[in-house]
Amino acid sequence: MPKHMKSTPPYQQELTGVERLGLRVSSMINHPVAQTQRWVLVHRLDTDGDAEWEEVMGLLKDTPELDLTFNDDESVMVRWAHSSVEQRDDFVIAHDSEEQVDLAAPF
Repeated sequence: MPKHMKSTPPYQQELTGVERLGLRVSSMINHPVAQTQRWVLVHRLDTDGDAEWEEVMGLLKDTPELDLTFNDDESVMVRWAHSSVEQRDDFVIAHDSEEQVDLAAPF
């Protein structure tokens, strides 16, 4: 390939520890099996720093729909009750096809 035709890779910003842990926990919670059973066990990894772990667990703890149980092995059991879309305040029910539906995570 000629030199002038080479493309430079797009700039990628490195994720912070909190973002990385938040994405991991969010994907665990949103997994279809976890959604069916309405619980997930989050294990703390060696790469999870103290500050990052405390911040993400604090966000989860402040989420009223979630019930957290902190275990001796530093894992956390996250449970939630079944709720209908009408009961949740993080959804916007679209009555018109032009309206947007907000599907934000509760934390």
